[in-house]
Amino acid sequence: MAIDYKSAGVDVERGYEAVKLMKQYVKQTYDGNVLGDIGSFGGFYALGDGDDADVLVAGTDGVGTKLKYAFALNKHDTVGIDCVAMCVNDIVCQGARPLLFLDYIALGHLVPQKVADIVKGVSTGCVQAGCALIGGETAEMPGFYGEDDYDMAGFAVGIVKKNKIINGSRIKEGDRLIGLRSSGVHSNGYSLVRKLYEPNASDLLKFDEELGARPADVLLTPTRIYVKTALELIKRVDVLGMAHITGGGFIENIPRILPDGLAAKIDRGSYELPALFRALARKSGISDEKMYNTFNMGIGLVICVAAADEESTIKELVALGEDPVRLGSVVKGSGVIL
Repeated sequence: MAIDYKSAGVDVERGYEAVKLMKQYVKQTYDGNVLGDIGSFGGFYALGDGDDADVLVAGTDGVGTKLKYAFALNKHDTVGIDCVAMCVNDIVCQGARPLLFLDYIALGHLVPQKVADIVKGVSTGCVQAGCALIGGETAEMPGFYGEDDYDMAGFAVGIVKKNKIINGSRIKEGDRLIGLRSSGVHSNGYSLVRKLYEPNASDLLKFDEELGARPADVLLTPTRIYVKTALELIKRVDVLGMAHITGGGFIENIPRILPDGLAAKIDRGSYELPALFRALARKSGISDEKMYNTFNMGIGLVICVAAADEESTIKELVALGEDPVRLGSVVKGSGVIL
């Protein structure tokens, strides 16, 4: 019997319904500086009226149940990188340069060295993203969290000129999609992953032939931070859109940057699927479409450029140390065509 995300306890349809219900309350807070519906991965707040006015771009996220592996292995110095990555990768998709980061850590029992290790990871992530960790909150909540458990979330703010915002509005049929490789599962889909790789140290520390590594090393690999590559690429080529492949995988995230009437046609033969995702597919028994709707499938960021700019973009990405994938193209239709 297949094990999908819903049977693992995550019902995305409930999430969609929650968003639909909350929108009326969110919009009550808007003032004239909020640029509603202009972007897809961040919230926008303009600091002026002109086309060259500065716009703040904000994003918030957490690490999710990947933390269960940190608990099991008593390794806490990398999940902070994930927390930063989930926020800054979103806002850089809009062309914004991250400025600052705040973290929130809630624990059942505060162990100073554990908190220091967590914040060490946050600091590492901020250095990778080029932003400042300017503060945060640590809350000890006995009786609410287990003694060895904690949760964490982050909040990032970036800046971009209004006339430099990247939101996919200029994307047209025939444009090309280029993928930047992920470092693994990143920080989404772990409620399903945990059904396939139990978070206990004895199993996680055994070498796995299928993975070619210990699950402990693969499943706690931090999320890649794409900020510096993306910001440098924007200087060199005309980037039309960028999609951070997080929860919902290809299926939900790439369409967020496409204008109505357009679809992303993905060539699945354009790159070799990493061993981890082949193993997850075999163990779960779910369809290819559900795999691409749950995981990043080895691609953490998708960049859209005009067909005429594809070759120069590939060349620039290689010069920046990337191993880019010619992932597909934009066609008439809707959604994602695998």
